[in-house]
Amino acid sequence: MDKLTISGTTLAYEDQGKGDVVVLLHGFCGNASYWEQVMPLLTKQYRVIAPDLRGHGLSDAPLGAYTIEQMADDIAGLMKELSVDKYTLLGHSMGGYVTLSLAQRYAGSLSGFGLIHSTAYPDSEEAKEKRLQAVSVISTEGITRFVDGLVPGLFAPANATSHEAALDRVKEIGYKTPPQGASGAALAMRERIDRRDVLSSTTLPVLLVAGENDRLIPIDRTFTTEGSNVTKAVIKGAGHMSMYEAPEQLAVVINDFLRQIHKEKE
Repeated sequence: MDKLTISGTTLAYEDQGKGDVVVLLHGFCGNASYWEQVMPLLTKQYRVIAPDLRGHGLSDAPLGAYTIEQMADDIAGLMKELSVDKYTLLGHSMGGYVTLSLAQRYAGSLSGFGLIHSTAYPDSEEAKEKRLQAVSVISTEGITRFVDGLVPGLFAPANATSHEAALDRVKEIGYKTPPQGASGAALAMRERIDRRDVLSSTTLPVLLVAGENDRLIPIDRTFTTEGSNVTKAVIKGAGHMSMYEAPEQLAVVINDFLRQIHKEKE
């Protein structure tokens, strides 16, 4: 992985392929490796950049609470440092929250953007309480115990048993999350605002991807807007982790969306 320091925070990132730029943002307790099965299916036609978000993977993990805006600024700064003027931004779960913040404030840099198993809704009061419980578990029992409890619920019920190797891989990635980074990111998600208006008001191409059997973010929480610029896709049989449950199917959806964007530009 390569590294660059953006406003005092060092970010690690994968940078593969050539062509129009696609940026992939991972979810909570993930890192760039979340895209390891999808990236090779995109890099034949595109330059794909997959960063480790602040607090995750090999990127810096400062102490204290983060904000989604801060994490979005990191990515905008990284792209500027890499001299990337235009890119398509796709975010999985927490990465989707970062994507919406960036789309709201840096729309001029985007060719399009999308949410993959994510939502523009803010946390409910119940979800906010669960974020605090997560921070408590991480601080008292450690990141390994927390990840062991988190990961099985990310997969569709049938896939949690049939995709054992994938589930173990997601756990392995999660174990590498610095505890203070996981806590800082959990608090960022807890305080995020409602950004449904970003989806409803944008004229940019938008991709919304939902898992048919996602137990964390149901389809209706992802599909919150309509429009001629909006592409919706349901990944059959997948839960919250289609990049591992159905990577080929997810890559087809992403490639189709990218072709549509760049066809419109011609």
